[in-house]
Amino acid sequence: MEIQLKRGLLDVCVLAAIKSGESYGYQIIKDMKPYVEISESTLYPILRRLEAAELLTVRSAEHKGRLRKYYRITEAGRRRLAAFRTEWDEILAVYRFVTREEESHE
Repeated sequence: MEIQLKRGLLDVCVLAAIKSGESYGYQIIKDMKPYVEISESTLYPILRRLEAAELLTVRSAEHKGRLRKYYRITEAGRRRLAAFRTEWDEILAVYRFVTREEESHE
């Protein structure tokens, strides 16, 4: 899969993982696991990029004696998810076009 496409898909997956409420790194990975495998080394740069783009906010809080970062989606992040749904409809239309001959030969 093209790297830019995969990167964009992972970005929206992370936003989707936190759309219902605040979460932290390990929980995000756990929530995504049934759908997408993602490692910590992949997740944290995505979180930093999404924060820089103001698609999420981050706060630190102590948890069991350690500092933990909690991530929350912003309104801009919600708009990005909505835009993705529209884009995905277009991608599906292209997919149906590309595979139409294969389906008619089956």
